[in-house]
Amino acid sequence: MKIIKINTILVLGSGVMGHGIAQIFAQHGYSVRLVDTDKAMLDRALDLIKGSLEVLAEEGVIEEKSITGTIGRIEMTTDLEGAAKGIDMVIEAVPEVEDIKKKVYARLNDICDSDVIFATNTSGLDVFSFAGVSNPSRLLATHFFAPAQLIPLVEVCPGPETDPHITNTVVTMLQNMGKEPVVLKGFVPSFIVNRIQNYIAMSVFEILNNGWATPEQIDRAVKASLGVRLPIVGVVQTMDFTGLDLVNDIMKSKGMTMPIIDDKVKDNRLGVKTSRGFYDYKGKSEKEICKTRDQYYLKMIGHLRTIDAFKPI
Repeated sequence: MKIIKINTILVLGSGVMGHGIAQIFAQHGYSVRLVDTDKAMLDRALDLIKGSLEVLAEEGVIEEKSITGTIGRIEMTTDLEGAAKGIDMVIEAVPEVEDIKKKVYARLNDICDSDVIFATNTSGLDVFSFAGVSNPSRLLATHFFAPAQLIPLVEVCPGPETDPHITNTVVTMLQNMGKEPVVLKGFVPSFIVNRIQNYIAMSVFEILNNGWATPEQIDRAVKASLGVRLPIVGVVQTMDFTGLDLVNDIMKSKGMTMPIIDDKVKDNRLGVKTSRGFYDYKGKSEKEICKTRDQYYLKMIGHLRTIDAFKPI
């Protein structure tokens, strides 16, 4: 599939997400134009970028001598029209307000060349329904996670008219930067991770509001359990280790039926104990699979204890 060449990227919005997005692209050799209406925000962004690069150098992730070059590849400006000249891609990271984004896309549509790729960092708003750009084949979502310069995941969501070549170009670019892009089939509010996080947040607020646990207790409990497991087996594969027959019984005891679980149980795809569940373990025994899992868990626990991760920062 054809890969489109991208050299110069405009990042619109220098806040929590924008400055990190600008930094990671600059680190990988792209020419970046970071645009904001507020000069003070740009000054803050530059300070945060410098601080982040210093940490990366201290931890041996980058060479200290590369910092000057990375910062030099980021042009900071309040002049959107000037910054839009000669760019290949825009990543929009303005506030999550539909009216603001509508105005932004109307402006970008007027000042950008017709072949510029438009990417939004939102997962909560369906920009495909209101952006109104003249070339929707070049519009998609690239949802980064803070801090964008560190967290590997980028959720990539094509719109109903997005050209597959555009999606492939962006995914390849992200992979070459060391990111882990996950491509969605289409827009669903909050995408994957924020959708899951939203339900977690609702449960946390319920616990706090009822006084069932303190913030410190909640965070410690999560860090010392999910914080160990999720990086190794994720959310879905955890159910394979629990046993899908048991998961099915738990769901039914709560008055819920999950056809996707029900069907697997009927097909004797119970998880690791039958070597098939959501995942296919290729005939490996339960003992063998659990041994590998436990080896990873031990390494994870050891590392987390080494950095004292179970305590608040």
